[in-house]
Amino acid sequence: MSYKFSYNTRDIKFILKEWLPLEEVLSFDRYKDYYSTDDVDTIVDQVKKVADEVIAPTADDGEEIGARWEDGKVYIPPSFHQAHRFLQDQGWGASNFDLEGEGALPLTMFGLLWEMLSAANPALMPYVGNAGAVSHVIQLYANDLIKEKFLSNLLTGIWGGTMCLTEPSAGSDVGEMGSKAYPTDDPMIYKIKGQKIFITVGDRDDVDNIVHLYLARVEGAAPGTKGLSLFVMPKYWVNEDGSLSDNDVQCIGIEHKMGLKGQATAQLVVGENNNCRGYLIGNPPDENGVGQGIMQMFHMMNEARLDTGRLATAVASNAYWAAKNYGKERIQGKLLTNPKAGRVTINKHEDVKRMYLLNKATTEACRALLAKCYYYEDVREFAPDPERRKWAQLKLDMLTPLCKAYPSDEAWGLIAESLQSYGGYGYCEDYPAANSARDCKIWSIWEGTNFIQSMDLIGRKWMQGKGAIFASTLKEVEDFIAIHKGNLDGLEKEVEHLEKALTTYKGIQMMIAGYARSEKIGLMAVYARRILTATAQLYCGYLLMEQAVIAKKQMAELDPDHYDYNFYLGKVLSARYYLNNAVPNVWHVADLLKIGDTSVLEAPTEIFEY
Repeated sequence: MSYKFSYNTRDIKFILKEWLPLEEVLSFDRYKDYYSTDDVDTIVDQVKKVADEVIAPTADDGEEIGARWEDGKVYIPPSFHQAHRFLQDQGWGASNFDLEGEGALPLTMFGLLWEMLSAANPALMPYVGNAGAVSHVIQLYANDLIKEKFLSNLLTGIWGGTMCLTEPSAGSDVGEMGSKAYPTDDPMIYKIKGQKIFITVGDRDDVDNIVHLYLARVEGAAPGTKGLSLFVMPKYWVNEDGSLSDNDVQCIGIEHKMGLKGQATAQLVVGENNNCRGYLIGNPPDENGVGQGIMQMFHMMNEARLDTGRLATAVASNAYWAAKNYGKERIQGKLLTNPKAGRVTINKHEDVKRMYLLNKATTEACRALLAKCYYYEDVREFAPDPERRKWAQLKLDMLTPLCKAYPSDEAWGLIAESLQSYGGYGYCEDYPAANSARDCKIWSIWEGTNFIQSMDLIGRKWMQGKGAIFASTLKEVEDFIAIHKGNLDGLEKEVEHLEKALTTYKGIQMMIAGYARSEKIGLMAVYARRILTATAQLYCGYLLMEQAVIAKKQMAELDPDHYDYNFYLGKVLSARYYLNNAVPNVWHVADLLKIGDTSVLEAPTEIFEY
C-alpha cells in the first residue's frame, strides 16, 4: 500500500472564506436558499473525511488491479464501483450539474472540493465526473426528447458518459476526423460509423449504459471542424419502453499506460455492423455544410481543461504534503549553518526546504488561478445581470489556456522535487511520489496539448476583441500595482518584480507581433509554450500577492504563537518566493525573444537521425 492521501484543507478554506467573493455567489438565486459562508468549514471537513475514508483506500487498487479489457468489455476494480456509487448517492457527483435540481453546491466550492477528491484517487474521478459534464451539454443544447431519455440516469450516475473526439488519423487535428453520420427516416436519428481512440473511461462494468458525446461529420457537410456535428450515441440503445438493446458500439481494447492504470482509456469502433445510431444535438448542417458540433463540444472541452489543471494541482499538492510529512520524521545529516547541533530531520535542510517552498508556492499559485475560474464559472452561469455573465465568460476565455497548461506543465517538475526530497526512498514504489510522477504526465497532453493551449493564447486570446479583453486581464495586475506600490511593508521588492514583469510582458507581446509580420513568424510557435508559462507566472504572481496582502493583515492581529499565525506567514512567504524565483522567468523569456534564435527553424529534420 504505497498511496498516501495527505491533503491539507487550510488553503481551500482561506480561498473560500477570505479571498474570493463567495458571498456574491451565494446571493445568486441558484444558491441563496441553501448555503452561507458559515457552512464552508463543515462542508470542506466533510469532503476531506470522504476523501480520506472512502476514496483514498481505493487508490492502490487502481495501481495493483487496474482496468482490464477482456472479450470486448472493460472491468475496473470492484472498490471503484463502490466509491463511484457512494459519491453519486451522496451528491458529490453528477447531480450537482442538474440545472433544475435543488441544493447544488456553488461551482466555486465544488471545484476546490473536487481537487481534494481527485487527490485521493485521480484515476477514479473521471468515472464520477464525466456523466455530469455530458449532462451539462445535453441540458444546454439538446431537445426535450434527448433530455427525457438520458438526463435522469446521467445525473444520478446510473449511466456514465464520455467525450469522443480523438481518432487514429486525427489526434489534435480534429477537423480531419473521419467518423461519418448518415441520415435516417427520423430526422433526429443518424447512423454513425467510425473509430475513436484515447477515450477516457470509454468502457466500464459498473454502470448500465454509457452515453457518448460523439463528434462526426454528416454526409456531405463541409470539411474541417466547421462541418462537424455532435451526437448523443449510447453504448446501448434506449428503446421506447426504456429497455436497452445493442447499439453496435464495440470496445476493441484499452491503452497500457504509464500511469492512471485504474482509469480505462478505450478504443471504440462504432457502426461496424451498420447499426450504430445517435441523436443529433441541435440542428443539422446548414446550406453551407456548417454544423454546430464543435461549438457544443467545446463547452465540455473547456470544462475538461479546467478539470485537467485541477487534477495536476491535486496530485502535485498531495505529493508535496506526503513528502513534507516524511521530512518531519526522517533524520539525516547535519546543517551547513550549524553542524555542531548534530543530526536533524531532513525538513530542516536548506535544499529540502527549497523543494518544499517551490512546491508550496507553485501549487498555491495554481490553486488560486483555478479558483478564480471556478468563481467566473458561477458568475457566467448564474449571475442575474447578463452583462456580468458576459464579463465572466470573457475572463474564462482568457484564463482557460493557463488553467489547463500551467498546472499540468509544472506538476511533472514539482513531483520530481517531492520525489527527490525522500532521497533514495523516493525512487521506491513503497513511497507515494513514484505513483504521482507516473499519473501526472498525461495532463500536459490531455484536452489539447499544452502547445495547442499556448497557440490559442497568443494566436487567439491576445487578439480577441481587438486585444481589449486580454488587456483588461493585464489591467487587473496594473491596478494592484498602482494601489500597493510603495506601501506594502516587507513586500516592496516583490511589488517591483511584479511591475517589471508586467512591463516586460507587454514587450513580449510587441516582439511576437513583430515576428508575426516578418519572415520569422515560426518563432511564435518556437516560443509559444514559454510565453504561456510566463503569462501564468505573471498572473499567478498577482494572485499570490493579493492573498499575501490579506495574510499580512491577519498576521498583524495575531500573536506569533496563535495556531493560525504560521499559515498566514506561509502565505506571505509563498508570495515572496514566487515573485522572487518564478516571476523573473518573465524577463528571461523576453531576453530569449530578443535573441530570436532561429536554430529550430533552420534545423532540417535529418539532423535528428544522429
